[in-house]
Amino acid sequence: MKNSFGNNIILTIFGESHGNSVGFVLDGIPAGISVNEENIKSLLDLRRPSGSISTARAENDEFTVHSGVFNGYTCGTPICVTIRNADARSKDYTEKERLARPSHADYTAHVKYRGYEDYRGGGHFSGRITSAIVAAGGILIPALNKKGIYIGTHLKSVAGVSDREFLDIEKDIKNLADARFAVLDISKKDEMEAKINEARANGDSVGGVLETAIVGLEAGVGEPWFDTLEGMISHAVFSVPAVKGIEFGAGFALCDMLGSQANDAITVTNGRTETKTNNSGGINGGISNGMPIIFRTAIKPTPTIAKEQETINYVNNENAVISASGRHDPCIAHRARIVLDCISALVVADALATRQGTDWLAL
Repeated sequence: MKNSFGNNIILTIFGESHGNSVGFVLDGIPAGISVNEENIKSLLDLRRPSGSISTARAENDEFTVHSGVFNGYTCGTPICVTIRNADARSKDYTEKERLARPSHADYTAHVKYRGYEDYRGGGHFSGRITSAIVAAGGILIPALNKKGIYIGTHLKSVAGVSDREFLDIEKDIKNLADARFAVLDISKKDEMEAKINEARANGDSVGGVLETAIVGLEAGVGEPWFDTLEGMISHAVFSVPAVKGIEFGAGFALCDMLGSQANDAITVTNGRTETKTNNSGGINGGISNGMPIIFRTAIKPTPTIAKEQETINYVNNENAVISASGRHDPCIAHRARIVLDCISALVVADALATRQGTDWLAL
């Protein structure tokens, strides 16, 4: 079982939804990077549930930094952080421990781990584990910001309600930094929330599309073929629960364009090479071209719903019917937003460490 990602800066995550804690080990971070625990807390707050559109499970996300930080700075050794699980309610799962929740990992985990898996709340497959990714982002994102690199994600659509495109990308990203429910056109927020609450009232759930931009990344970052920049971003993004698709730049719309429409004309403006359009999403040949990296991520509807669904008893291999108990999100797209920011920060930091060396991030 592999729980680590990265080549030079390596993130390892651990824990289960209803265990004592979840957490991470971040290795390869150079000495001298400022670590402000308020930054970690503020990002964790963006991931936490928000009213009726989220689960009723209310974790305070109290965390402890065990190693790798001294006097407010990284000291070059592995950083270990744990986040306490204080509001787990395991009794919600005991009665139905042998029923596979449709579109969850219950059945596949049972097969892979031969019945020894922790099934409570999805165990190690739970979205709860993403809090560890976000906490790591609380170290990586400020370090990238100091280098002029900014990452932001907004809700492009939820249940068919669409937000506008990025306009002034860097300005838009900075406006998203403190938003718990992030839409660029704030008038869409109420309409999106209404769709989510309607699904909840009907015992159902909805999905959405997240749009992410990375700005300030220099040209020349990434590798050809197997470690392309979009390949590594995709690899990391698909580690986030409920992700089912990703596209860069114009994405699938390119299939309906002519080459003359799809190609990004290249120009020099004030001595800077840039493209007039960004259909390629800031990446050519797997390598950053200096334009904003733009990608969109498909988040499926939360699979745990109150409606009755056909399933199986995966121990006895018998047909069964299940309806949800416990506390679950009617939509997780708005909470996954900050997770995408943080997992993208890991990819960018690791790719830059490959190109510039690990100390570059601290200099």
